[in-house]
Amino acid sequence: MTDTALIDQLAAAVAARISPAIPLEFDLWSAAEIAAWLKVGTDQVLERYAPLPDFPKAIRLPTPDGGRGRPRWKAAEVIAWAEKYKDSTGRGPRRKAA
Repeated sequence: MTDTALIDQLAAAVAARISPAIPLEFDLWSAAEIAAWLKVGTDQVLERYAPLPDFPKAIRLPTPDGGRGRPRWKAAEVIAWAEKYKDSTGRGPRRKAA
C-alpha cells in the first residue's frame, strides 16, 4: 500500500468517527457547556447568570415520566447575551489603586 493510499484510508476512518457539527443557531448547550465556553464554573452559570432577567430563557424538554428535563439554552442566544457585555473601552475592568 502506498503512503497516499494509507493516508486516504486513515482520513476516511477518522471522518467516519467525527460527528457533524451542529450549527450554533440550532445547538442546545447545557450549563456545563456554557461554563466551558465562558471559562467559569457550572455553579456560576446556574446561580449567577441563568437567573439574570436578560439571560436567555432555558428550554426544558419533557421526560418520559411527565417531568421536565435539565435546562438547555440555545448556543447562539448565549453567545449574543455574552457579547452584549463586551467592554466598550477596550481596556478591561478598572482596578483600584493600591
